[in-house]
Amino acid sequence: MSDNPGQRVANFVAAAALAAGLALPLPALAEAAAPKCSAPQDLIRLSLPLLRLAKKIVAGEPVTVVAIGSSSTSGAGASSPASNYPSRLLIELQQHFPKVSFTVLNRGVGGEEIADMLERFDSAVVAAKPDLVLWQLGTNSVIRGHRLGDHGALIRKGLAKIRGIGADAVLIDPQFAPKVIAKPDAEAMVGLISATAKREDVDLFRRFDVMRYWREVDHLEFETFVSPDGLHMNDWSYACMAKGLANAIAEAAQRPVMSATALSHVMP
Repeated sequence: MSDNPGQRVANFVAAAALAAGLALPLPALAEAAAPKCSAPQDLIRLSLPLLRLAKKIVAGEPVTVVAIGSSSTSGAGASSPASNYPSRLLIELQQHFPKVSFTVLNRGVGGEEIADMLERFDSAVVAAKPDLVLWQLGTNSVIRGHRLGDHGALIRKGLAKIRGIGADAVLIDPQFAPKVIAKPDAEAMVGLISATAKREDVDLFRRFDVMRYWREVDHLEFETFVSPDGLHMNDWSYACMAKGLANAIAEAAQRPVMSATALSHVMP
């Protein structure tokens, strides 16, 4: 072994640095290495205020959120149930509104299409008496190559059930992932959901465009935000989606809404 004092100092410094690194919690190390979660406000902003949610928050009453969808709601691709988007959304909403008690129910079932979800709407959604329903849809129909013909009517049927219980609704379109965008009807499904949301006067969280922004503007590799199967999201993208969705929900629930009386004074 060398008696070189300089070498002994260097060895000590290296060992101390290694020990300090190992002392950091693994999540902290992973977070430090993760890319920044970003998306422009105009991509995540909901077009309409969430009136039911706003009333519950102002009154300080408990809020129930139901997230219904397929595997990207249930959490395929996540390392644990705690890392799926509904679980992460609960944490984000509690940070926005620490005085409000939130319950986020995950009603995602892998492999389902819109018609399958409608069959269990009464038990999975209506029975929970939610204040807000987040409906993720469209992906499985695209990757299976099913025709888009009646999807608009099916979406309207589900929205009618949500309106029937007085809940706010937000549609969530497919993910921008290799196995989705490889299908010829991917963009058509995104367009159909957007057009239906506009026609039915409900909010839409543009997941497809947010994820496309990560790829085409932030220049992230698909491996950064898509799981190895090329289809599902991963821990990072579920968390980033939840953060953007929570920001959008919080803004829409606190957005100033002009009353009819106020409008009468400014309209000619």
